[in-house]
Order: sequence, then C-alpha cells, then structure tokens
Amino acid sequence: MKSFTFLLSLFCLLVINTGLNAQASIAIKEEEKVVDLLELFQTSNETTTKMEGWRVQILATTDRRRLETVENMFKVNYPSVPVDWVHAKPYYKLRAGAFQTKQEAERLKYTLSKQFEGVYLVKDEVEESELLRMY
Repeated sequence: MKSFTFLLSLFCLLVINTGLNAQASIAIKEEEKVVDLLELFQTSNETTTKMEGWRVQILATTDRRRLETVENMFKVNYPSVPVDWVHAKPYYKLRAGAFQTKQEAERLKYTLSKQFEGVYLVKDEVEESELLRMY
C-alpha cells in the first residue's frame, strides 16, 4: 500500500512538472497592428477627462428668455451648485450638478423638486473636476 501511494505521488509530480514546463514554453506573438491599436486605446483613455455621470434637468423649453430667467433664479437660490444649459433644437435644457452615481443625483433632485416642477435625472458626460458630493 505504501509503494502504491509513493508511485501515485511520483506520477502526480511528474504530470504537474510536465504541465509547468509546457506552460513555460508558450510564446505569444502579437501582430504590430494589434499592439498599435492597444497603444492608441490606452493613450485615448489617458487623455479623456470625461466620465459617465448624472445631472438634474430642471427645465426644457423653447423659450430662451424663460430659460435665462429660471437659470438666474437658480443661481441666486443655489450658488454652490453649477448650472448650465444645452441647446438641442428646438429645446433649451437647463441642467444642474454633476454626479457620479444616480443615488447622489437623487438627493439634489429631491431638493429641487420642492421648488421646480418636472425635475428629472439625465445621464450625461461630466468632467471629474465638476463632480458634486454634497447632496
């Protein structure tokens, strides 16, 4: 019985050693185009400062004067919250804040919904430097 256990152990060691030697001899040859593409991808990601995030949309209107009035009122009431607008014809969309997660944006949405009607969350690309964490 001892000799059988010894032979079984010896056999297992030989199989493991053979497997390790086989893995050590594998060589991967990458094509130049693939290497170039990976380097381009890495460079592009290193230079990108925007990330996927969330904003609170306060208003969508076709009237620019109304947009400017609401924007000014917002800036007076919430001076620490960045606000900006985008124009996607025919609408002007007033958006506030910049958050990494939807949960963080929900807090600001809740606060603003007491003063503004029809407030909702939108996904947007945000700069890391403009992220808010106070709400």
